[in-house]
Amino acid sequence: MAVRIDASQAPVIDGDLSDPVWAKAAVIDKFTQKGPNPGEPATERTVLRILYDQNNLYFSFYAYDSHPEDIIPGSMQRDGRLSAADSVALYIDPGQTRRNAYNFEVGAAGGRTDELELNNTQELKEWNAIWTSGAKRVSDGYTVEFSIPFASLSYDPSKTVWGFDAGRRIRHKNERIYWGGWAPTLEFTDVSQSGDLTGIENISQGLGLDVQVYGVIRLKHDWQLPGDGAGISFTAGGNAFYKVTSALTDTLTVNPDFSDAPLDVRQVNTTRFSLFTPETRVFFLQDVAAFEFGGRNFARSSQDRSSNNARPFFSRNIGLASGTPVSLRVGDKLSGQYGGFDIGALSVLTDNTPNSDGQVLSVVRVTHPILSESKFGFIFTHGDPTGQTSNTVGGLDFQYYASNFFGRNIFQADAYYMRSHSSKKGDDDSAALALNFPNDPWSGDLVFKQIGANFTPALGFVNRTDIRQYQGTGAHLTRYRNMFLNQLEFGTDYLFITDFQNRLESRENDAYVRFATTRGDELWLRAINSYEDVPALFNLPHNVPILAGPYDWTNVSARLRSFDGRPLAVDAEVICCSFYNGRSIHSIVKLSYRPNPYFEFIPSWDGSFIELPTGSVDIHVLALDSVVNFLPDMQLALQAQYDNISQRFAVSLRYRWEYEPGQELFVSVGQAAVIPGQTFVPGATQAAIRLGHTFRY
Repeated sequence: MAVRIDASQAPVIDGDLSDPVWAKAAVIDKFTQKGPNPGEPATERTVLRILYDQNNLYFSFYAYDSHPEDIIPGSMQRDGRLSAADSVALYIDPGQTRRNAYNFEVGAAGGRTDELELNNTQELKEWNAIWTSGAKRVSDGYTVEFSIPFASLSYDPSKTVWGFDAGRRIRHKNERIYWGGWAPTLEFTDVSQSGDLTGIENISQGLGLDVQVYGVIRLKHDWQLPGDGAGISFTAGGNAFYKVTSALTDTLTVNPDFSDAPLDVRQVNTTRFSLFTPETRVFFLQDVAAFEFGGRNFARSSQDRSSNNARPFFSRNIGLASGTPVSLRVGDKLSGQYGGFDIGALSVLTDNTPNSDGQVLSVVRVTHPILSESKFGFIFTHGDPTGQTSNTVGGLDFQYYASNFFGRNIFQADAYYMRSHSSKKGDDDSAALALNFPNDPWSGDLVFKQIGANFTPALGFVNRTDIRQYQGTGAHLTRYRNMFLNQLEFGTDYLFITDFQNRLESRENDAYVRFATTRGDELWLRAINSYEDVPALFNLPHNVPILAGPYDWTNVSARLRSFDGRPLAVDAEVICCSFYNGRSIHSIVKLSYRPNPYFEFIPSWDGSFIELPTGSVDIHVLALDSVVNFLPDMQLALQAQYDNISQRFAVSLRYRWEYEPGQELFVSVGQAAVIPGQTFVPGATQAAIRLGHTFRY
């Protein structure tokens, strides 16, 4: 039970636990291993204390360690990668949804992250809240303090019991411990078996109004346009976040600025279907859980085209018209809970384009809890970003979840039905059913999805229609205790895609074995059989043709992923040696070098060497991510990318200083270029300086 204090007694958030008020706090000191030995007591003592006043939640951790010299401090980067560090984490679920939660994590070096856990399957790292933390190394471990304002959360004030969990990574032992959800089959995002935090009452969000204003100076120069001088502009804009109720937030944005969005992941397409590129803009990522639809039908890897196919709403389409960026004039979003319903509603007005007037694009998503852990709902979208058609999509879904299925097993069953209307293509529909049993030692799932030939979600994502898709997995995991080998897993994945006459169009089946050591190193071995019935000629990069006809080929792959708590870690995979009716070797190598909390250097290479009877092509995609951390809230980040197919190079340099919670200075510089051969041909240079301030009332 959380202990209430007066605001005048609040601890100073600096990582030092000497504040006398902590002696009054509720104490949690029993934590259980999730790994490497699930169910056993934690090997190191952890003491969590909990306080609150009218305005804030306060948490402190004392992370004792018998070998403090081995603690991996990790990065100090704001929203950096703390999974490679010794760290502590909180999961807060004010609505006791057992599906969605706020996650706050702090590393031993003071780096902090905040994210949303969505539907027990996905994490949204781009979500940011106003909160403070402090960390301090001590002789027998490290200590951490959190202060989380109630104004940064959405909640029902009538509920005095919140879903809650806490965890710790003892990274130098590859050990993860939790207070509640320690079951080994639970994903990091799964809060279905979390505990409860009681006694939260008579709290305040103030007026519930945050006004975020900023001014942006932009410079742009295109080196390939003769006589084009440096274009300098100034834009003022901002966001207003108003709590209509304690659990329902209205967000108004005017002249939104996306200069802090990272570079898109560079991809080279070797399929006949368009690729999926995830959203990176903060405005659309805030409260994205309110728009989630369809459950596990869309819950696989963001790069998995079979999963993302037929999404009814994909916010990346807002701000693009036929691939051309379009500015947004104004947008309004309503998200949260009201009257027992979860609500997400968004409407934006885009700028004019050379081919169309500004568009009003809208989406509404509503769900309602049913049974103990399940929900049903609907979604409705309206608008076409191109302005060339009238388009609407309506859909219903049901997401069943049972966290105590025949004991402590988990079982999920998700289903949806959608219908689209397009003034160009008419009406058509899509439907899906997914069953999931993610347990230990046996796990598996089944997915069926059907997409009509004319199903057209203009505000969503679709790259393959007129199909029926059958997808599934099955696996068996054996765990070993106190041995070099910690896990041995055997499994299989399958994917069949047919047309509506049940004629096979695509197939991919694999069988794999995975070895994991107690230290945290992993080795994957796979055999993969693929089949494609190509209906018409299409071209690989450099116009290498794939002729129409059926193709069947088999590959083997090996992947080695070393323990990422070391200063130098590697993740490498080789897939060999067939592709359609020719040969191919596909290699992916990613290095992570983190010598200290101040510096990260992460280069990667994705290469394919393809030889077909119709021609050959080598594909190289190079990327570099690097960060210099001056303070936990001051970073300089570098991104660079290049691929030899487009011969395009891009580099982005971003400096961010959050000198106070909600107050920020941001500077970005970007350069585009083409590198044909050994010549560097500069393209556009862009720079932005943004000063933002949040007023909280």
